[in-house]
Amino acid sequence: MTPAEVVFTLLGIVTLGSAVLAVTTRQIVHAALWLVVALGGLAGCYLVLTAELVAVVQLLIYLGAVVVLLLFAVMVTRAPIGPVDDLDTGNRPAALAVAFATGGLLVALLVDAFGRAYVDLSAAERGSAEAVGAAVFRTWVLPFEVVSVLLLAALVGAIVLSRRDVGTPDRR
Repeated sequence: MTPAEVVFTLLGIVTLGSAVLAVTTRQIVHAALWLVVALGGLAGCYLVLTAELVAVVQLLIYLGAVVVLLLFAVMVTRAPIGPVDDLDTGNRPAALAVAFATGGLLVALLVDAFGRAYVDLSAAERGSAEAVGAAVFRTWVLPFEVVSVLLLAALVGAIVLSRRDVGTPDRR
């Protein structure tokens, strides 16, 4: 194995482990911090794959905006910061079965769809700003805008849900 493959494998293990911890922890702030580690590890994987622009976008948008948005929503909605014991854990075996079935189906579909795919890009074009910009602003512009509107709606919804004086008559 080359050193790049070793670094990529280690970053993948760290990313996978922190993603599992982000989902399984009982403290919401810790979950957000584990998400930071997972997204940072993913940005490191992009760097190893020589996709510097995608790594910088990962750091700026996901770590710099989405995680801050999540932490802001936690603070604004006054969610409990400590451990939460009232979560329903009775359906854990069924949830695990559904998760593994969904993951297996996704892997099978991706292997079937992209197993024979071949993209003719030279090594200089992979991860370049021009190639990523063309993909984002030509092919994926509509989903990109839909996600931005969805994030804005989630932020507005969190603010509305956290304020107690919205929709109540003034009782002075």
